Amino acid sequence: MENLYIKEKRLENALEKLKNLSSSYSGDQNEISDLYVEKNQLQSEKNEIESKYNQLLSEYNDLKKKLNKLQEDSSKKQKLQDQFNQDIDELGRETESLVEEIEKWQT
Repeated sequence: MENLYIKEKRLENALEKLKNLSSSYSGDQNEISDLYVEKNQLQSEKNEIESKYNQLLSEYNDLKKKLNKLQEDSSKKQKLQDQFNQDIDELGRETESLVEEIEKWQT
């Protein structure tokens, strides 16, 4: 991102030079042409960097959503596991109680 700001600053400087040259400079057209070429190159680089940045930002947001979904799924699985363990404990206690009742009836 820092490169984007540096290149944008260079672009602004080039534009400022062009303004100053076109209004007060009546000299070499090659220098003016070179500045226009540099301006266009910098603008192109800026657009490319912005495009890559937006793509990375989109990928980051997608990954963030996936991570949140995985965390939610993990939390749900943990709750189900806890509920399952509680149900097993209850069944164990009920089984013990039934075994005790059967033993009372058998004696």
